[in-house]
Amino acid sequence: VQLQAFGGGLVQAGGFLRLSCAASGRSLRGYTLGWFRQGPGKEREFVAAVAHTNMRAYYGDTAKGRFTIERNNAKNTVNLQMINLKPKDTGVYFCGAGRPIISSISSSSAHYYWGQGTQVTVSS
Repeated sequence: VQLQAFGGGLVQAGGFLRLSCAASGRSLRGYTLGWFRQGPGKEREFVAAVAHTNMRAYYGDTAKGRFTIERNNAKNTVNLQMINLKPKDTGVYFCGAGRPIISSISSSSAHYYWGQGTQVTVSS
């Protein structure tokens, strides 16, 4: 499985971006698809995911109310719409796929397919 993330860029605070992740190699219908980010000098942080078990969306605290995750099983894609971006949202955003139980959905170690990441920079 190969995941490719794109859509990052430089945006001013308050702006918006839409990240996309496309998978190839096999269908990810049976996998949880998620987004994580890693800021400079920081650990990888959970942003959002759509669980493969119930197709519900789950969000990290920093994403609630501002980010929306959507998956399209037919297209093998997962997108992340981000609005009202803040400088603290700066980082490399990775899409991941795995089969975590719901209680572990925010764990990066529970996702074992990863894209190469796309840089998001939010200026103040």
